[in-house]
Amino acid sequence: MTGDRHPAFFGYGSLVNRATHDYAPGEPARLAGWRRVWRHTRLRPWPYLSAEPAEAEIDGLVAAVPRDDWALLDQREAAYLRHPLARDRLTATPGWARRVEIYAVDEAHGLPANDQPILLSYLDTVVQGFLREFGEPGVARFFATTTSWTAILDDRAAPHYTRHQRTTAAERRLTDDHLDALGLIRRRP
Repeated sequence: MTGDRHPAFFGYGSLVNRATHDYAPGEPARLAGWRRVWRHTRLRPWPYLSAEPAEAEIDGLVAAVPRDDWALLDQREAAYLRHPLARDRLTATPGWARRVEIYAVDEAHGLPANDQPILLSYLDTVVQGFLREFGEPGVARFFATTTSWTAILDDRAAPHYTRHQRTTAAERRLTDDHLDALGLIRRRP
């Protein structure tokens, strides 16, 4: 792809885990002016991660969308709208990125916080991606820079998240340690 320039997305949740998609190239980055938040929507029974403008910084992955072909990614992110990002908000915009966009929950689908728990299979997949891209310090930053935590549904034995990834005992323990530090309640399916 030498010399090719592509539009790109900034993933800050499951899209950080390259095993959940085949968008390439991709590079870790930090975004200023946004924060990560758990959001409930009418389109999904459980909360998923979203982003919103704020005086904050979050880590994520900038990945190319070759040929400007957003259709599959837009379908995957159906509860979200794409928003353009200013290049100066990213610590380092890859040279191949013509423009970078971020997905955030479409307010038309948003719901107030409720008692639906976060899927542990989804969170495990997100944490695995952050561990691979940013190491354990990046996982700690993920937990520290994410807001609106709620109870956790322990669905590891029978994952509800369709893009869940097989995790190691060490990866699961890392997630569990951070959840314990937050004092979150765990529910069984």
